[in-house]
Amino acid sequence: MSHFKHLFSPVTIGTMTAQNRLLMSAMSINFGVDDDNYVTDQLTQYFVTRAKGGAGMMLVGGGGVHPTGLELPKLPALWDDGCIPGLKKMTDAMRPYGAKFGMQLMHGGRQSYHDQKVAPSPIPAPAVVKGVPKELTIPEIRELVASFGDAARRCRDAAFDFVEIHAAHGYLINQFLAPNSNKRTDEYGGSFENRTRFLLELLRDIREKIGPDFPVGLRINGNDYIEDGWGLEEALKLAVILEKEGADYLHISAGVYGSTELTIPSMYVKHGCFVHLAEAVKKTVSIPVITVGRIKSPEMADRIIKEGRADVVSMGRSLIADPELPNKAKAGELNRIRPCVGCCLGCIHAVLQREPGACVVNPDVGREYLLRDDDRAERSKKILVVGAGPAGLAAARMAALRGHNVVVCEEQGHIGGLARLAARVPGRSEVGDMLRFFKNELDRLKVEIRLNVGLTEEIIRSVDPEEVILATGSLPEMPIIRGLFQSGMTLCTVTDIMEGSAFAGDRVIVLGGTQAGLMVADYLAEKGKEVVVLNRKRHFAEEMSSNDRFYLRERLKKGNVKLYKQASVKKFLSDGVLFTSRGEEVQLDGFDTIVISEKMSPIRQAAELFKDGDIPVHIIGDAKSPRIIMHALSEAEEIGRDI
Repeated sequence: MSHFKHLFSPVTIGTMTAQNRLLMSAMSINFGVDDDNYVTDQLTQYFVTRAKGGAGMMLVGGGGVHPTGLELPKLPALWDDGCIPGLKKMTDAMRPYGAKFGMQLMHGGRQSYHDQKVAPSPIPAPAVVKGVPKELTIPEIRELVASFGDAARRCRDAAFDFVEIHAAHGYLINQFLAPNSNKRTDEYGGSFENRTRFLLELLRDIREKIGPDFPVGLRINGNDYIEDGWGLEEALKLAVILEKEGADYLHISAGVYGSTELTIPSMYVKHGCFVHLAEAVKKTVSIPVITVGRIKSPEMADRIIKEGRADVVSMGRSLIADPELPNKAKAGELNRIRPCVGCCLGCIHAVLQREPGACVVNPDVGREYLLRDDDRAERSKKILVVGAGPAGLAAARMAALRGHNVVVCEEQGHIGGLARLAARVPGRSEVGDMLRFFKNELDRLKVEIRLNVGLTEEIIRSVDPEEVILATGSLPEMPIIRGLFQSGMTLCTVTDIMEGSAFAGDRVIVLGGTQAGLMVADYLAEKGKEVVVLNRKRHFAEEMSSNDRFYLRERLKKGNVKLYKQASVKKFLSDGVLFTSRGEEVQLDGFDTIVISEKMSPIRQAAELFKDGDIPVHIIGDAKSPRIIMHALSEAEEIGRDI
């Protein structure tokens, strides 16, 4: 029996019929191309892995139609025929798995990473990318129109099933559409008809070069969510025109660089945040409409289609996190789905830093071409994992998958480590989804978890492990600052507050502008506390993705949390603190609580129990060196594979 019958029903788009209504959306992953930007086996296997997972349609992201429009350095080139052999090899590899495979055609315009940016008008992007773009001339516009058609023809010749024109997210076409980025006074600027001219000309050029039967979709914004940007009223008007011009589907998204609602929202944003835009467009056209925006559960996806709000659901990050999501959903194995937690760290933040895309919960991303399908260990070993935080759980899972007999010991009465506390912070409960996944997996793999069991020589003798993984985590480090221990204020750490072992008064000083510092400030502010945060560094929560941090900072503004950066504490007072911030002296009085949230110190005393033995010991995660969870989980899975 197939679960989610609406999601897993076929859909016809133009001359193409997909096996289900789940689209893996185009994402700029920033890896898998050579020095000429031709695709390599790395990118091919990344997509093959997800095609095996059962998605009905899939899109390659960031296909550059022209050298001036490459958004990121490691994205596929479509601007000359030399790209075709590599693309053909990719589509041949995809063919056996049944997914309809498409290429997104895009030009980054002023949002491109390089210094040769072009745009309708010489106006810089409002965020992320710096530099004033060159204003396009009429001949250059016509050259770019032709480049879209030529790129589409190359995709057809490489045996792709369809193409999608990227006219959203603040890239070049969207820049022509939006009044705030298009100040031209010629036939490409001003009126709605003029601002849409570039898009319609390139759509016609594509149709002329690939014919009427090759499926062509368009991704457009339902709302730019920025002042004087493209809005829903004009999107509805354009949708009708695009259908008449031969578009086979419309993919409705939102946001640009610098918008108040981010294109790639973090865990703070509700699921299905842009569905209402697609629903509005669907009422105006008869061609299929695709929706997107924090849709991570098959239940929601199926309901959207059942209710007629969209014809197809697009998932991106959820299929990065778990390529097998469609197959697992269809089989009803929802508790086996490895969840995207919406942190935006590997998939968005990394690529905007011009690093290869990655995933916090799935360290295999980008390494699919290096991994074997059958990775069983040559011999099953008895493995003891000490600590049931995320790193310990991930290592235990991978070792068990490879056939080892694994026992996990945790001195606390629960699993999760610091991640369990992070999931208690307002808006961050999805961190707990990751812990539930690990628990479900360890139960399925029959891994024994012993709670309230600290490591002792007796435990070591009873388990009799052949190898040991220490994942005992970290704790906040207490700084030495004049007056800190003589103050009349309650002194505690961020973990004390989140565990509930200490309670803050009404006026709280948080020392440390780390991610944990801002999160505990938000937690306390929601409880009605007055909170100030003293950060010794120039920037707050540098370990967070910019998208995730944006929403947290917005919450802190609403919670009236006062932030001080470059703070140098001179001394703590009986009920306050004296410090300088950016060179100015500040004294705060009338406070009752200090929460420490700066450095973390590794906990690895348990290693002493093995110093005189011959059992191999692997120290991982924060116990090795406190760091972001993405690096800890990657290290954990690597140990699980190497043992």
